[in-house]
Amino acid sequence: LADEKAEALILAALKEADPDLQVIAEEAMAAGQMPEHGPRFALVDPLDGTKEFINKNGEFTVNIALIEHGRPVMGVVYAPALSRLFVAETYNSAWQAEAEPGGSLPEVRTPLSIRKAPEEGLTAVASKSHRTPETDEFLEKFTIAGLKGAGSSLKFCLIAAGEADLYPRMGRTMEWDTAAGQSVVEAAGGRVLTEEGTPLLYGKRERGYDNPDFVVY
Repeated sequence: LADEKAEALILAALKEADPDLQVIAEEAMAAGQMPEHGPRFALVDPLDGTKEFINKNGEFTVNIALIEHGRPVMGVVYAPALSRLFVAETYNSAWQAEAEPGGSLPEVRTPLSIRKAPEEGLTAVASKSHRTPETDEFLEKFTIAGLKGAGSSLKFCLIAAGEADLYPRMGRTMEWDTAAGQSVVEAAGGRVLTEEGTPLLYGKRERGYDNPDFVVY
């Protein structure tokens, strides 16, 4: 119910802001609505981190991203229970701010920038709800000084904020789960690549908009 109500609000606001923008949204897709789209469209996940939402740990997010020619060029990740807002305005400009639910857009904004890998080792971030043996096997290739668990697309944002260095995702995700977080971390100087070393791209209609395994660093 929370998913559906949030999606209705977001879709109405997007239509008002840009009537011609084609939108692929999680709940509409779940209901069997797969709209045609061109090279420019939006991806919406109204509630990413359902288990976190149900468990009331606050680590769920609202994800909205603008895609152009397969690449996320703008995006917003908002964690309302944590009052943390992450915004990618362009390919190379991102910021975070404290933003209370229902409030106005914050004036105090902190630029986002990845950090240099610490000499003592990397801080990896992994899913709280979807940790796999393949993830642990991948992390064994690196000197890991610390491991943080995080829900939803916050994992991308922790790297963008310089609070972590590496996030491998071995397991199924959908495009609306990752596009906004990818836009934020890439605008902060990070990269999101498949295991083959190619950029994670969007608009993969032929495979139902699911993603291959990927690594954020």
